[in-house]
Amino acid sequence: MPNQFPTVQKTMQQLKCCVLIPTYNNHKTLRRVIDGVLAYTSQIVIVNDGSTDNTETILKDYSELAQIHVATNKGKGNALQLGFKKAATLGYDFALTIDSDGQHFPEDIPTFLHALQVESDKNILFIGARNMSQSDVPGKSSFGNKFSNFWFWFETGISLQDTQCGYRLYPLKEINQLHLITPKFEFEIEVIVKAAWSGTRVKNIPIKITYDEVERVSHFRTVPDFARISVLNTWFVIVAVFYIKPRDLYRKFKKKGFRKFLKEDLLGSNDSPRKKALSIALGIFIGLSPLWGFHTIIVLFLAVALRLNTAIAFAFSNISLAPFIPVVLFLSLKIGALITGEDLVYTFDDMVSNLGFLTHLKTYIIGSISLSILGAVSFGFLGFLILKIFNRKKIAVTNG
Repeated sequence: MPNQFPTVQKTMQQLKCCVLIPTYNNHKTLRRVIDGVLAYTSQIVIVNDGSTDNTETILKDYSELAQIHVATNKGKGNALQLGFKKAATLGYDFALTIDSDGQHFPEDIPTFLHALQVESDKNILFIGARNMSQSDVPGKSSFGNKFSNFWFWFETGISLQDTQCGYRLYPLKEINQLHLITPKFEFEIEVIVKAAWSGTRVKNIPIKITYDEVERVSHFRTVPDFARISVLNTWFVIVAVFYIKPRDLYRKFKKKGFRKFLKEDLLGSNDSPRKKALSIALGIFIGLSPLWGFHTIIVLFLAVALRLNTAIAFAFSNISLAPFIPVVLFLSLKIGALITGEDLVYTFDDMVSNLGFLTHLKTYIIGSISLSILGAVSFGFLGFLILKIFNRKKIAVTNG
């Protein structure tokens, strides 16, 4: 099919971008998809993932296009990885993936290219955003997308409208450096989560979509594939809570320094004074609690779950850093003694020189929880007042 849009072809060449079409037993729609893409560009890579229908016969009519033929079906994830590597060896920097089942429209190709052109930082991954309220969208697809969107947000902090659409624009250099292991549909979750964790920005762009149940053949197996995705998300949640979120917040805090953190994250954040104050209170409460060794994990989990400011909560949870630990222990024990009526003779020096106070563990825990509540209420209330005053001054300066 002759190229009908030479400007698009030229843009594809300038951006070093190809269209990657993974296919498996979609002989009813494959030719239409390829011809539709050829109207825009001839820079196409096709991966035949072990099809058992007449896909191979169809592809013989497109011998001028780069092709990979896998002997036996191994899954979409495996096909995409093979395609990414092939595209890179052919000199491409980006790959625009389009499904071969006919649900995507080739006329959206210029939309992806324009979105990439206007970005100064090309380390970005675009995902097509479907209209999931469209009448022909299957109910299970809509539910699965909402499920996936939530977990992607929890794992990366990035809120997307659509995380499951296969119509995507990938930055090949960054993607090919990731350690990607899943071979099937769950790959499309793995790749965007790991890309986001490694610093690649992930964005949605609106696209059109159609679900023709007569022609379209979906190879998504609801029970086993959904189970694989659930297992993957469970692992990603663990990694995010125990490593990624603490790592990112530590890097952010270290890079900015305390003064810049106060200016940008505490005072400059667009969150309301109430939300910031609650974030402070949460950080103080967890930081003063007797849950040693789990402060960071718990404060991040609760901050995300409660939709508070994670940076602020994390920063104030560090009230129990090493230099302050003896003070926290001493105050906890003293408050616990006041509550229980126990007669203790420990001094502040005892907190530094030995751990004998642990023989009064019950008193310490009662005092520690009480101190946590007292500290959270005090710091939270004081923070709210200060932030409220600062916010009023900020509004007055803006309006003035």
